[in-house]
Amino acid sequence: MPNKQYSTTISLPRGTLDLTYQTHFGGDSKNYELENLLGFAQRINPKRAFLFVSKVLGRHIPVAPSTMRRAFTDLANLVPSNLPEPILVIGMAETAVGLSAGVHQALQTRYPNAMLLNSTRHAQHDDSSHVSLLTTFSEDHSHASQHLIYQSSDKTIQAQLLASKTLIMVDDEASTGNTCVNVVTALRNAGLDQLEQVHLTTLVDWSLNQERHQCQNSDDAAPDQIAQRLPNVKFQRHHLLSGAWTWTDTPNPEPITMPAVDTTEAGSHKLGHTGDWGRFPTLNSTDGFARYLLQFQTAFKVFNKQAQFEKKQFEKGQFDKEQLPERILVLGSNEFVWLPFLLAEWLETQNQNSTVNFSALTRSPIALGGAITTMLSFNDNYGLGMTNFAYNVEPSEWDLIVLCVETAADSVDAMWKKLDNVLVVSPEF
Repeated sequence: MPNKQYSTTISLPRGTLDLTYQTHFGGDSKNYELENLLGFAQRINPKRAFLFVSKVLGRHIPVAPSTMRRAFTDLANLVPSNLPEPILVIGMAETAVGLSAGVHQALQTRYPNAMLLNSTRHAQHDDSSHVSLLTTFSEDHSHASQHLIYQSSDKTIQAQLLASKTLIMVDDEASTGNTCVNVVTALRNAGLDQLEQVHLTTLVDWSLNQERHQCQNSDDAAPDQIAQRLPNVKFQRHHLLSGAWTWTDTPNPEPITMPAVDTTEAGSHKLGHTGDWGRFPTLNSTDGFARYLLQFQTAFKVFNKQAQFEKKQFEKGQFDKEQLPERILVLGSNEFVWLPFLLAEWLETQNQNSTVNFSALTRSPIALGGAITTMLSFNDNYGLGMTNFAYNVEPSEWDLIVLCVETAADSVDAMWKKLDNVLVVSPEF
């Protein structure tokens, strides 16, 4: 039987968003009702005035790592078995790079040789490893439309990448399907000409048109517009919730000016060594985490002494979970979120008396209101001269904020340095 259809209207300052939708998750679907998955806010973006704000992604709303992990795994479990290999999992910067790694890791229980590759908006320069672009593509409605995709300097990895037969494109949401078409087209033109299947794998899929969405049989009951634009491949969608949206502008909406965030430059602050978590093609997204965990433990030892917590200190270099404060927020930064998420997940398991949440800094400009209750703005840590944001983060509500960056510790804005409950964890150089 088809899932029940729902509808709702969301009022935002610049217009109204009319939604029709249905859940698709076959397990405990109560976890993935609209109100459990999404909030709504206003973009500061003249190309699109609204934003779907995920409650399970750990990007704009702090969330428990265990909640994120469950969503990653549940989404991955919707992807079929017996897919043609090699398999490439590709995630969209910046919002979905952690989601893609989580889906990839879950998929490796069935497809151990699946490869992960994320798009990026940070140009990479490393003469020692002969870094070179594979392709670029555009995300037309985004605040930062241009994406870069890098290839591997490892000949074996590169050969597997080009031989990919199944592409699993992971994103937090699909709203038109244009980005999927742009990505597949760019990859085919770059040499991935063996693709047989494309699987659009999103937490929420709004890219179904009204006629298709209202069919009473199944998702395949009407022609799929994305499939029609991707010839010679089998196209499938996988999502926890799907539907369609219609946006209506308010009469004479006030003009808005978007901050300058559309750049793919490298920035003046060098990136440190954080392992290989998907910015380049990889089979093991956890590469580098053991070293990163040690860096956190070392930094926390110093921080713990400086803050003079009345807790036990490190003994013989071992981490004592009893020294953890009760309320901990781990913040990733921009695209650097996967290793920080693994750190947050590790911290969540250390002490049942601690509350651990995860979120991230972002270049995405969003207006206050709706799902966005607070906003911190500050200079980016990459040396790009752009404003970054942290949403729904009130520093005084946390005993410890672990700010994870892939640049040097002194690259973070003075706002963070002035807070006595912020520990900056930076990589080796």
